[in-house]
Amino acid sequence: MMKKIKELFIKYKEIILYIFFGVLTTAVSFISYAVCTKLINFRSEIAGIALSNIISWVCAVIFAFITNKIWVFESRAGGARTIFTEFWKFTASRLFTGALEWFGVPFLVYIGLNQTVLGIEGMLSKLTVSVAVVILNYVFSKIFVFKKNKSA
Repeated sequence: MMKKIKELFIKYKEIILYIFFGVLTTAVSFISYAVCTKLINFRSEIAGIALSNIISWVCAVIFAFITNKIWVFESRAGGARTIFTEFWKFTASRLFTGALEWFGVPFLVYIGLNQTVLGIEGMLSKLTVSVAVVILNYVFSKIFVFKKNKSA
């Protein structure tokens, strides 16, 4: 039984680690958002929330980049220039999928995919876009950002 589990883990290691670190990335985002909303004291609550959200996104992207580079895709690319290039591509792809999420959910609701799930209006649109974003982030990271056969 343990041998079979080990074989399955080895076979699906990249995807398992991607999901595992994705959950941790979400935690980093939520925790950094919570900390920022407590520490940032603007006269405008909206401005404080917006800044906290931006900071939490940046923290999550940095965390995701490091974990994806080292453990998920095992990129051994070294040198400041190469790491910067990977980071830039990673951030650009996350900005793209972020924009997809920001605009995709309202668009799907607008065209009629506004069903309520768990009492939350438009949640089907949110779930649909979120699945697409996770898949695109994985594909972009695997194909565009972290290329195999790089040595340290």
